[in-house]
Amino acid sequence: MEFQVMNERVAELKQTLIETAQAPADAPWGLPGRFYVDPDYFEHEFETVLQEGWHCVCRSDELPETGDYLTLELLGEPVIVVRDATAMKAFANVCRHRGMRLVDGSGNAKRFTCSYHAWMYGTDGNLLRAGRMKNASFDPKTCKLAEFACVERFGFVYVSLSQSPPDIDEELEGLGALIGSYEPENYKIVHAGVEVWKTNWKCLVENFMEGYHLSVVHPQTLHDYTPTGLSRKGPSGKGFTSYFANYPEEIESRGHGAKNLSDEERHRSTLFSVFPTQVASIAATLLVSLSIRPISAEAIEVRWTMSNYKDELDQETIKQRIDLWTEVNREDREKLEAMQTSLRSVHATGGPLAEPDYEGTIHDFLLWLARHAKL
Repeated sequence: MEFQVMNERVAELKQTLIETAQAPADAPWGLPGRFYVDPDYFEHEFETVLQEGWHCVCRSDELPETGDYLTLELLGEPVIVVRDATAMKAFANVCRHRGMRLVDGSGNAKRFTCSYHAWMYGTDGNLLRAGRMKNASFDPKTCKLAEFACVERFGFVYVSLSQSPPDIDEELEGLGALIGSYEPENYKIVHAGVEVWKTNWKCLVENFMEGYHLSVVHPQTLHDYTPTGLSRKGPSGKGFTSYFANYPEEIESRGHGAKNLSDEERHRSTLFSVFPTQVASIAATLLVSLSIRPISAEAIEVRWTMSNYKDELDQETIKQRIDLWTEVNREDREKLEAMQTSLRSVHATGGPLAEPDYEGTIHDFLLWLARHAKL
């Protein structure tokens, strides 16, 4: 009976999502609070849209050499991301013998050796050695590490846990035209940090991707450079959305950046989201990306990185930018954690979204969620 009630509640919420997304283009609405607090609906998302999607796990230049690796928990799955001799790869961080975690942290390795029984694997996932195995059913060829889909795009590494993930190039068609002239693959990482926020994963996607709150929430940190009134909706695609945070005319651009950038591109920050869980801001000399790792309906792990274009910024400027974005993230986190408590109210019924230049990206996100709700 309890399982049936749970299924009915999830089905009801899916229908509400679809109906909300079908609102007229000139009268869009946001989702009710239940979508951000209901544990059963989160479980449904966990098993569908999150498992099926592509997740940004790191920058490519974090793993520049063969054998460089890092480990992470992605939707509860322990993962090793490693640069093999042929390509970037992602494996389950689980020994095929008894299930021991193979490695922790990050580093460089020619092979991964299990600390429990010394089974050894290459960076291509193949089993290299399993001492004292005299079992008639043992076949080293069947004991390769479980592998996940893993690709590099725009200097980012994306991983999907799905056995048949969507075509990432189809999902991101149009994003290259939007950010390609910035040369995102030529930005070098200067900072990485991990935090746990007490908010729903969708709240951070929506918050980062709208300019409506900029002047209100960030009056000292962002308003002077990217005031709400200059926000403009950018292109969207099957699996992404974007907007432009334009700088006032009297404000100078923050560096020169790539040679093919237009004056307009140098005079703005271009913010984009790769659904479901990456949000990023790229400007002439600075790239900030937040990778959202959902933990529960009301908690996320956020890994954020900052990169600068070809060492154009000096160390003092980099420190200032890190301090600025640390404060911006704190301001957003404070608001989202406060809102998470009020989203439990029966009166959190959803409300009208602002015009496209301010919250059109949220409508794009809802349309994307609704398309997946029909699966």
